[in-house]
Amino acid sequence: MTKYNTLKTQKKEPKQPKATDKSLKFKLPEIKSEKVKRITGVVLMASGVFFLISFISYLANWKVDQDKVEQQTFFEFVFSSDDIIIHNWMGKFGAFVAHQFIHNCFGIASFLIALFLVLISIKLLFNKSVFPLWKSFQVVVFGCFWLPFMFGYFVSSPNDYLPGAFGYGINDWVSAALGSVGAFVSVLFTLALGVTAIFNPPYDELVDKLGVLFDKKTSDDEEEEFEENETEKVNSFVKPEDDFDDSVDVPEEYITYERETIEPSPTLEMELENENIDIEETPISEIQLEEETLSIETPEKTLETLNANNDEFSVEITKDEAILSEDELNTKLQEFGEYDPKLELSTYELPPIDMLVNYGGDDVKINKEELELNKNKIVETLNNYNIKISKIKATVGPTVTLYEIIPAPGVRISKIKNLEDDIALSLAALGIRIIAPIPGKGTIGIEVPNSDPDTVAMRTLIASDKFQNSKMDLPIALGKTITNEIFITDLTKMPHLLMAGATGQGKSVGLNAILISILYKKHPSQVKFVLVDPKKVELTLFNKIERHFLAKLPGEEDAIITDTSKVVKTLNSLCIEMDNRYELLKDAGVRTIKEYNAKFIERRLNPEKGHSYMPYIVLVIDEFADLIMTAGKEVETPIARLAQLARAIGIHLIVATQRPSTNIITGVIKANFPARIAFRVSSQIDSRTILDSKGAEQLIGRGDMLLSQGSDLVRIQCGFVDTPEVDQITDYIGSQRAYPEAFLLPEYEGEEGGSDLSLSDDERDPLFDDAAKMVVQFQQGSASLIQRKMKIGYNRAGRIIDQLEASGIIGPHQGSKARDVLFRDEMSLAEFLRNRSGNTES
Repeated sequence: MTKYNTLKTQKKEPKQPKATDKSLKFKLPEIKSEKVKRITGVVLMASGVFFLISFISYLANWKVDQDKVEQQTFFEFVFSSDDIIIHNWMGKFGAFVAHQFIHNCFGIASFLIALFLVLISIKLLFNKSVFPLWKSFQVVVFGCFWLPFMFGYFVSSPNDYLPGAFGYGINDWVSAALGSVGAFVSVLFTLALGVTAIFNPPYDELVDKLGVLFDKKTSDDEEEEFEENETEKVNSFVKPEDDFDDSVDVPEEYITYERETIEPSPTLEMELENENIDIEETPISEIQLEEETLSIETPEKTLETLNANNDEFSVEITKDEAILSEDELNTKLQEFGEYDPKLELSTYELPPIDMLVNYGGDDVKINKEELELNKNKIVETLNNYNIKISKIKATVGPTVTLYEIIPAPGVRISKIKNLEDDIALSLAALGIRIIAPIPGKGTIGIEVPNSDPDTVAMRTLIASDKFQNSKMDLPIALGKTITNEIFITDLTKMPHLLMAGATGQGKSVGLNAILISILYKKHPSQVKFVLVDPKKVELTLFNKIERHFLAKLPGEEDAIITDTSKVVKTLNSLCIEMDNRYELLKDAGVRTIKEYNAKFIERRLNPEKGHSYMPYIVLVIDEFADLIMTAGKEVETPIARLAQLARAIGIHLIVATQRPSTNIITGVIKANFPARIAFRVSSQIDSRTILDSKGAEQLIGRGDMLLSQGSDLVRIQCGFVDTPEVDQITDYIGSQRAYPEAFLLPEYEGEEGGSDLSLSDDERDPLFDDAAKMVVQFQQGSASLIQRKMKIGYNRAGRIIDQLEASGIIGPHQGSKARDVLFRDEMSLAEFLRNRSGNTES
């Protein structure tokens, strides 16, 4: 028989109504006029903000302003015409108010008063309460007493701004009366008193919770003993229904009973469900009778008995397939091994470092005479304009020396910034650049070019420990900073790079430095390059590594793209590749290419379902201006789409141009290229076009550049790698075992793919004849003309242009030049169309 558990319920006591708290409420005086109410709110808001700014400025400048404030009265100090230099941001009045509140009164607790004024103003202006005003008022009053009292106990100087005069005075009095220990106890007592008066915390509930923690039994034996005692205690008072005696003295908590329920065994529960019997609705007596007739058997025996007694009906239960445990899975993975993308070219070797030339050496040349001369000229020029300097420091870089100056107190930074041309004149140097102030430092920087600049060799950057041991996905060694520190960055974090500058200032060398950095760090299976070179001479050396590192369209002979029409196809093909990769990421349940490749290496993705290892793809465009001039929106649109979406799936863009104008570097391009490099430009306008700030016009050229990543500008001397070095490196890579062909991008068919001479009249556009007559009439074959004159969309106009070209009415696309119209008059065109119609009918 199954053991039944008798459930008891304790006697429920009626809930007592809670006493309502009628506490005091802080109510603002009722102002009937809305205008007066808003004016009061604005005044209080201005006062609160004024106090906050004054107090914040006081914390930074009180040591400089204190002696000036204490020497005079309020009217003498505020309204005097003396040329007193005050460092407080709110002037003399702000310095005086902050001194009175913080120094002479409540110390740091004065901020509570300013914040309370802001809270009241918000209530008056917007009728919104950020915090309850009455409770906020209590906190302010208590804070202005307790915070100075507490800080005064720990601070011994009366000039400290934390306790103020009030806190120091009251703690001095309490310490004299109660001693040091008594004063500390008073601090704790007043804190408890204030918290209780304001918030009234439920101490009894806290004590109950602590008591439960202390009294809880954790031993299993004690819990079992407790349950047995309770069961015996209940059974001693519970009797069968027939023998229940009202005269038995039963404790009060066991008087009320509810109907008993049972926990049936698995077999019983199965039988009851088959008979559609509700356990809770079945009386206890019926359940007891049914249970007596049931035989408790295991499910296997019951099934065998059922099949043996019934020849016509048999039951078979299929077993679940075996699932490997986590340990077994790990064992299998170790036996089979992780996927290695480098296995196909396992013999590939990185280029040796000896192929790079060490031009300038590792040590920076320091000309002490030049440094001393420049320092004296800077100090002399500033003294001529009554600008005093307390300290000056020189940091020698490869091409530029940074002079950091600390001006004397009271000197305005704007006065030094306005002397940029005067300092350049006194030093007789090109490219003086003033940084006022230097971010993260309390100094002003003056960058002065060295008379004998060093060459930053690419060998020095590649051989550095910082580059060799970097854990970046696509590390790039750009050069050395002004402090002679090697600058290494990750292309995947940029995630795209825009390079611009005047002709001959180092863009091509910068592109070579980026490509060489990746070649010295990555295996051919990990990264692929898509190289676009409209000038046809800058990137041709990388043709030798086509089957190792380059990607191209199917059927193309050259991997390096020079034709504008092929550039458009390649960019659209990259968009298709991007979409395909996003589909694979969605199927794999990951968000980035890094997570996807890690999952594929662990063999958790099935190659039969289209999954494969994804290499990074770096698109390099050497002259972007030429593409915009010849193709326009056809190039800008896919580039903008790639820049917006492609970072997560490992496609990164490097775009270089020598024409930094707004029609080339458009707003769409700038918005999607947060990382930008500016080489020397001719004007400040060009600098603002690239970096959104000036400075690039002050560079000295020859690889001197500014890198902008967000709001920070870093001046870097680009690493120099010469053409023979690139040639030697690509020869070394190209001579090794390679893939059968270059990495193939998805095939892209443009709108012109479906137009040919075999099109019938039904397949041609209904406006084909009218468009042909218009093109011959105007002797101009362009989609914009057809779109404008026939008032149709651009896509349809483009298709008509393709059909006109396929029919031999206009010539092929010629880049920036207009298409040739092959018919000179409408009569010859009409004869051609009539013959074409006749041939079609026959």
